[in-house]
Amino acid sequence: MGDDQLLAGIAMRDQSAFQELYGRHAASVYRYALSILRAPHLAEDVLQETMLAVWKSADRFRGGSKVLTWIFGIARNQAHNALRQEAKGHRLPDSARHESSFDPTQSMHRDLHVHAALGRISTQHREVMHLVFYEGLTVREAATVLGIPEGTVKSRMHHARKALAKELT
Repeated sequence: MGDDQLLAGIAMRDQSAFQELYGRHAASVYRYALSILRAPHLAEDVLQETMLAVWKSADRFRGGSKVLTWIFGIARNQAHNALRQEAKGHRLPDSARHESSFDPTQSMHRDLHVHAALGRISTQHREVMHLVFYEGLTVREAATVLGIPEGTVKSRMHHARKALAKELT
């Protein structure tokens, strides 16, 4: 069953359709949120909030994009809301939170140096690279998720590659 059919089922409150969609995309949504937030506990919160929003608003999906692109858009909004809340001090810090140069949930980063370099480039550049390279979105789909023109995605990709190359040298 395709994502469109699952979303239609979710709109009719089919819990098994929701479980299947969740199973398909939870890891990708978590990784995307983590690429923005850089904090596993916040990324987990964003995953849950995103999937709750999918459950609540499945009937409003109009099919103008892929379902996953729509979900990433929700996740992006949730992640930026979490960043604002964190900046305002509205969330309690996670005592288990430790910043490190390697995050095992990011298995796509085989080389520790590449992972560390990704952590040093700007959030905008890291976010666009994650969507295009690691999630496999097209430039158009990434532009939809980010709410920016395709040309801006291309520009950010260009600058992200240059920044990453500089960090790796």
